[in-house]
Amino acid sequence: MIAVVLAVLAAAANAVASVLQRRAARSAPADEAFRPGLIWDLARRPAWLGGIGALIAGFLLQAAALTTGGLALVQPLLVAELPFTMLVAGWTFRMRVPTQMWVAVGALTAGLAGFLVAASPTPGTRLPGTLTWVISAGVTAGIIAGCVAAAIALGGPARAVLLGVAAGLGFAYTAVLMKRTVEELPAGVRALAGSWSLWAMVAAGLCSLFLLQNALQSGPLVAVQPALTVTDPVASTAYGVAMFGEDIRTGPWVLPELTGMALILYGSVLLSKYAPLRGQARMAGARHGPGAEGPGEAGTRPAPW
Repeated sequence: MIAVVLAVLAAAANAVASVLQRRAARSAPADEAFRPGLIWDLARRPAWLGGIGALIAGFLLQAAALTTGGLALVQPLLVAELPFTMLVAGWTFRMRVPTQMWVAVGALTAGLAGFLVAASPTPGTRLPGTLTWVISAGVTAGIIAGCVAAAIALGGPARAVLLGVAAGLGFAYTAVLMKRTVEELPAGVRALAGSWSLWAMVAAGLCSLFLLQNALQSGPLVAVQPALTVTDPVASTAYGVAMFGEDIRTGPWVLPELTGMALILYGSVLLSKYAPLRGQARMAGARHGPGAEGPGEAGTRPAPW
């Protein structure tokens, strides 16, 4: 129960972080994409710094949740970040959240609850060996590199979504390293500071943060957030089962588990079809295309979501 509460609080903190970072990143110059200058520019904006503070709070709450719960329990609960994001974004940008978006959020939430009840995940007792870490890191890096390459090549609406998927996968692997790191806590601070997983976790987290900033710069929040929010828990559950021996129910329980995943996918697709999202994505694509702005878009303010 403690792990559930901490995970939900982490989701709320992450939602605040996403909205504040989007608020800062939406006006960042397009030519700063995938350059260190993007972070330097954002670091001078109070909204972005506030988002980083909220992200750190979410990170600590997530780590605390993982000390008592497994990846297959804690990470799916982070899907709650999506409805929190819609609420915070609506209040921050003073925009009404339409019924269609609430239906999508409801489907995502119901799918998450159904999946967790059916799967009934339990923590694992196995620690991954060296070969497992090497293979998992290589596969993860390869998939992320593929998403980034496709995002750069495709541009337009797909760019924000693919970068959101890449960031979500990066944060999922960061959670895997976090789970390994919290196992070192009983040994004391000195042992923790000398743990390879701690520094690998920091590096993975920073890389994932960089990908997220580029995703938020590339398109509206409602394009990035579903991709990020769904990829993270799905990948984390797979990592938990494959690497740490965490257990989820199979047999007849597979059907309600798949139903829950289908509801999560449906909610994500419904969000992506929201009409203002398509218009905002076109604006984002125009900003990244040849020249800076498309015909008739000069002086158009970047879309907040």
